[in-house]
Amino acid sequence: MMRLARGADSFVRVVGQVMAWSGLAMVLVVAFDVIARYLFSYGTVALQELEWHLMAVAALFGMSYGLNRGEEVRVDILYANYPERLKLAIDFLSAILLTAVALTIAWLAIKYVQQSYALGEGSPDPGGLPDRWILKAAIPVSFLLLALQSAARAVMTASQFFSHARPDAGPLDG
Repeated sequence: MMRLARGADSFVRVVGQVMAWSGLAMVLVVAFDVIARYLFSYGTVALQELEWHLMAVAALFGMSYGLNRGEEVRVDILYANYPERLKLAIDFLSAILLTAVALTIAWLAIKYVQQSYALGEGSPDPGGLPDRWILKAAIPVSFLLLALQSAARAVMTASQFFSHARPDAGPLDG
């Protein structure tokens, strides 16, 4: 199980690093849009939509990468003072719950993408981007990736819990 969890963890890290380049793409698209609009009086709806499409994809895939890197938002007021084994139990329970929620959202989003594809949904604005289902398909894929990462975290945390991990180890150390 640990081999699978570490493999999933590595896969999510690679996907996150690849997706980080979407930030550069977004900056370049915004810079081009601003320069074209103010220097050449040229702008398109499609270019503006591409900006928010890139932001949406970065945010969706950034969730699993943030969890992978331990950058998730956590309220540490009480947690910081808990004994290590209680922290591991809380981390395990939260990882299991997050896995269940992520899988539920991914499952529910599939119909949303199918409907968009069946309707041939595109931008409602003239000159906007066609095939909106492609953007919507990022929802179930990114939540499946989040489920994979949280399941990997659950396995790693359980391993630490049952092996009496070092008191200074975090849920993904080791």
